[in-house]
Amino acid sequence: MDDTEEHLMNEEESDGCDKPSSSPYNSPFRSTRLHIQRSNVCSRAYFVVVMVFFHVYILNVIALLLYVHYNNGPGDLVSGDGAPAASVSEGGGTLPHPDPAPRELHVEDYSQSFSLPRIEGIRVGYVQQVSLVPDRTHEMKTLSLKPLLFEIPGFLSEEECRVVVQLAQLKGLMESQTPAPSQGQEESNQPLLSFSTDEIFSLLDLNQDGLLQKQEIVSHSRSRDGTWLSPDNLRQILTGLEACPTGILTLEDFRRVYDVSQRPGHQRSGKLRSQFKHRGKHTWLYQGLGSHHVLQTLRNRVISLTRLPSALVELSEPLQVIRYEHGDFSHAHHDSSPSLSETTCAHTRLAGNTSALTEVSCRYVTVSFYLSSAEEGGETTFPVADNRTYEEQALVQDGVDLTDTQETCGRGNLRIKPTTGTALLWYNHLSDGRGWMGELDEYSLHGDCPVRRGVKWMANSWVNVDPDHQMQARYQRLVAQRHRAKSAMEEHYQPLSHSDLHQDL
Repeated sequence: MDDTEEHLMNEEESDGCDKPSSSPYNSPFRSTRLHIQRSNVCSRAYFVVVMVFFHVYILNVIALLLYVHYNNGPGDLVSGDGAPAASVSEGGGTLPHPDPAPRELHVEDYSQSFSLPRIEGIRVGYVQQVSLVPDRTHEMKTLSLKPLLFEIPGFLSEEECRVVVQLAQLKGLMESQTPAPSQGQEESNQPLLSFSTDEIFSLLDLNQDGLLQKQEIVSHSRSRDGTWLSPDNLRQILTGLEACPTGILTLEDFRRVYDVSQRPGHQRSGKLRSQFKHRGKHTWLYQGLGSHHVLQTLRNRVISLTRLPSALVELSEPLQVIRYEHGDFSHAHHDSSPSLSETTCAHTRLAGNTSALTEVSCRYVTVSFYLSSAEEGGETTFPVADNRTYEEQALVQDGVDLTDTQETCGRGNLRIKPTTGTALLWYNHLSDGRGWMGELDEYSLHGDCPVRRGVKWMANSWVNVDPDHQMQARYQRLVAQRHRAKSAMEEHYQPLSHSDLHQDL
């Protein structure tokens, strides 16, 4: 064994001696080359480890952003237990949830970004299932895409309808009658006191320099006792002033502009020719804390149906209840108003927009409820629903105005017969493409046909939204501050009594 090992060692030595050496630095060269190869391997391994950790870090950042986004979305605008949105499915597989319990209003700071969700109509006749009350689903049918209009049968039970009607009767109904002009009498916006055109110009010319400026018109519009000019007249005058290259109106210019605004067919600055006419009785029912539980349940059901932030619904107008008797009606009109530079939303006037020409209603969504079924007549009509185009000139056909529901109700594109408990939901505005309220949807023009026999009870729930996102946010913060201040004072000085809570129905 020892001889063999010695022989092998001798062979290695002889092999090493026999190999020619090309350079005296041959051995160091091989060592350096081996060291470089090992260094490359280490560098590659280190690079792979760094890249793995980098990708893991990026994935964690993305996951965190998604988590924050979906946990601070449009629905998280009210702290506490908010009302959950309605569950929707196409095949009816829904999980019902109970009506949210009444809770104290608490509005968050609206500095965070939020949007207004919209229900998809898909197509006319499409039916989707919504869960609004425990152990039951409702069918929501698309009636129109222009405007986006839905019908929900059985939204209210007969007992709930009866309670709302009784509460309205207890509260007391007021006449809401705007008499239509008699036959052969032209519709007019003339004031109670008759003024000449020159006198109107002189009254508007505050500094009496013989020239009418925009600020003078705006100043007059903010005067609460200025009953001798309607908002439509003011808007027409302002439009004429802005059309002048000099930005001012002389007496001669004013005569021309004012005379045009007084002609029939031009009294609404290019809008509908006829003024809104309505005949019936109505009242308003408060739906906040201290109101009847049916009214609070109805409001929470509207929140679930519309999927809008709770604060927007809770701070909107009270519930309007209307009674239509024999012959009562309402001409076709828009519930909301177009967004103009000279107007401000009535519900956000607390935010202090002092440069507005006049206050208008800003109603993003209308939810109407039929509280009874009229024996004959009383349909809700949408004269131009799903028309290919909208032109105001087309509203007058063969000398007949389609907005006059007394005469042309049967010619409307869409008519809905009142059925007890059925609700209608439609959007009065389009989307602005950024998740907020856009332009007025002209196709939302609607009215109520005259009741031919029986009585029709119905209610309207409007969701007020200002087209100016910042103005709406400022209004929400202001209301929240006042609510917190009022609550603090009541807790410090005097607890709210039972009679105070029920001062409004």
